[in-house]
Amino acid sequence: MEGEIKGKAMEGEQLSDFSSLPEGVVAKILSLTTPPDACVSSAVSKIFHAAAQSDIVWNQFLPTDWELFISRSNPNKLKFDPIFSPKKDIFFSLCYFPVLIDDGNKSFSLEKWSGKKCIMVGARDLSITWGENSDSSWEDHPDSRFAEVAVLLFEWWFEIRGRLSCRMLSPKTVYAAYFLFKLGERSYSGFNIDPTNATVGIIGHENHPKSVCLDPYVDQPLYLDQLIQWPQWPQWRRQFERRMAGLERPHKRHDGWFEIELGEFIGGDHGDDELEMALKEVKGSSSKGGLVVEGIEIRPKKLSRLHA
Repeated sequence: MEGEIKGKAMEGEQLSDFSSLPEGVVAKILSLTTPPDACVSSAVSKIFHAAAQSDIVWNQFLPTDWELFISRSNPNKLKFDPIFSPKKDIFFSLCYFPVLIDDGNKSFSLEKWSGKKCIMVGARDLSITWGENSDSSWEDHPDSRFAEVAVLLFEWWFEIRGRLSCRMLSPKTVYAAYFLFKLGERSYSGFNIDPTNATVGIIGHENHPKSVCLDPYVDQPLYLDQLIQWPQWPQWRRQFERRMAGLERPHKRHDGWFEIELGEFIGGDHGDDELEMALKEVKGSSSKGGLVVEGIEIRPKKLSRLHA
């Protein structure tokens, strides 16, 4: 019994000693952890709470070049003061409020679990084969972070390409590229006939293409049956379903946009190289329309434990 009491006393003394470390020392320790760890540590003690608000901690979580990105934005649109705002406020502002850069055609934000950089290439910065045709249009959209989105009205040849400097990404990070789109108010059709080919990779390096399905309703025959009324349709539908079997499908995000992963890569370790992303369906076996393109987002792949 005496040994047990003595052991508890020593444990208490160790905890007391750790909690009584100078705030600066605690801040340095927290800066070596992660943003979620720093937030949770605020509940440990008053010293930890104060240290967890320190610029020492959050400056470590911010990318070293975050100010360079901010210099490429409109300062009047920022939700923080780059000079006087606490670094913690800047960090979370960049997590939840993407900053438009490069004439408003790209956006820069941070992944809240790690502070890694996320970039979205807006439709205006993409090479869209049908982008300047009369069979497409550029429109504002209430749900888009960009001034304009591309709307495909009617086209047989579908191809979208985008490029991004690898220096814009965090080093030694597994990234994935995601195509963001919506179904237009006009008829959305043609993307349930043939798979769309997607590629992501560093220019000049080998990449691994894959086929994806851009129709989120391809597995809902009743939806299609209501749109298409002809005797041969059930037979055609079964053929289309076989083509799409096993392919990755879009899923709807919390912000209302559909997204589909185009591929993954290791980012930030290729110097002046460029990342290229492509999405195309050029067989021309069907016309396509009703696609609203916001852009392609490049963000770190989440660990399974972080999925929400």
